[in-house]
Amino acid sequence: MTTEPAGPRPAFVRPRRPADLDGCVAALALVHAHSGYPVDWPEQPAAWLTPDALLAGWAAELDGQVVGHVALCAPGEGDAAAALWSARPGRPAPAVISRLYVSPAARGHGVGAALLDRAVGTARARGLHPVLDVVAADPASAFYERLGWRSLGTAVQQWGPARSVLLNCFAAPPPDRPAVR
Repeated sequence: MTTEPAGPRPAFVRPRRPADLDGCVAALALVHAHSGYPVDWPEQPAAWLTPDALLAGWAAELDGQVVGHVALCAPGEGDAAAALWSARPGRPAPAVISRLYVSPAARGHGVGAALLDRAVGTARARGLHPVLDVVAADPASAFYERLGWRSLGTAVQQWGPARSVLLNCFAAPPPDRPAVR
């Protein structure tokens, strides 16, 4: 007789496929309702998960359901963290970690860290340094700090003609420094 180990099974992180988009959108809707991310619900959520600057995307799956997502993007106009990172000479080009979220029911089991690890590893394999930004009011900043991400500072970004948002900008820890869990 075999017994399964106690505790939650780990999520499986894999490259996102086009067929995953419905599951990714469903998980995003749960996150938006629970945590307010993204701040503004996109008119076309599947397109929002697949921006023009997308380099790669991953889905986290648990028990056959998509429970998380992350994207790695080339920096574009308005990417505050990439601009702050690139302002100092001699640094490798940045890659932007984006659209990282985990369904509320799957949180606390390392899913977010596993997704982040995959995106960071891919960025580094391409010779790029991972950066990201977070709305300053979002408690996700503590997650990145706990994993050893370094603050690049803050930036104000215009979201429409009458709305300014304060962002916390981060850079991944150096590759020779393991992430803290």
